[in-house]
Amino acid sequence: MSADRPEPVEPPDAARRLLARARKAKPVPVRRRARPANPIDQPWSGAGPDGRDPAPLGAAVGDLVKEREWTRTLTAAGILPRWAEIVGPDIASHCRPEKLEAGQLTCVAESTAWATQLRLMSGQVLARIAAEVGPDIVRRLHVRGPTAPDWRHGPLRVSGRGPRDTYG
Repeated sequence: MSADRPEPVEPPDAARRLLARARKAKPVPVRRRARPANPIDQPWSGAGPDGRDPAPLGAAVGDLVKEREWTRTLTAAGILPRWAEIVGPDIASHCRPEKLEAGQLTCVAESTAWATQLRLMSGQVLARIAAEVGPDIVRRLHVRGPTAPDWRHGPLRVSGRGPRDTYG
């Protein structure tokens, strides 16, 4: 041992040695993470309104319809369920819409007389539809009369008079 330097005394157990080493070490400054400038990069939502807040379902669906450009399709699809409201109860009680394809609305009348009447009134019916749902959704109205029952069943056909000859 040297006389000018005293020998350091070690604590007896490992825990005391670690505590002594930690007291001698320099403290490391704690760095806090800076808040991101872009709110999208921020992983949580703040107290104020934010684009990530829950949105009402109607607004979310409306945004989706505008984004996908489904407005015209949804307007056209609303004609069939709102038929009585659009054309009035008198016409709706004698005629029902069947399909809307490529701007042509096909309707089925309950009798041939109503089919003829609706063909004559087609300009007025188209004007009502255009006033309710907008122009160029329905460009043409095709009215069919009632159809007779079909006696044919299955893929095979027999020529001849058909079911009339069995009734006497």
